[in-house]
Amino acid sequence: MNTICIMCPMGCPLTIEEINGEVVVSGNTCKRGEIYGKEEYTHPKRCVTTLVEMKSGGVASCKTSTTVPKERIFDVVNFIGKLRVPDDVKIGDVVAKNVLGLGADVVITGRK
Repeated sequence: MNTICIMCPMGCPLTIEEINGEVVVSGNTCKRGEIYGKEEYTHPKRCVTTLVEMKSGGVASCKTSTTVPKERIFDVVNFIGKLRVPDDVKIGDVVAKNVLGLGADVVITGRK
């Protein structure tokens, strides 16, 4: 598997392989790249960024406070799609805690 490390501005090109049952990362220039590569190979996670509807019908941008398992992204987006937040919501407000038991909150990042 080939990917780009996103842990720092270097953007190291990583090659990730499983050799004799062990995940081996090459191409990284620091330990963070090795950790990122192993996690990306075994259990990839992503921060979810989307829009949430306000009660008036407008929208606000939001994101998860931490990463969630990649295979649960659509579950999180569907959960957020059912929310209706107050019209006076502000940037930084937490509008849902511990979404789907994944340990991530939904935080407002902007208003439109």
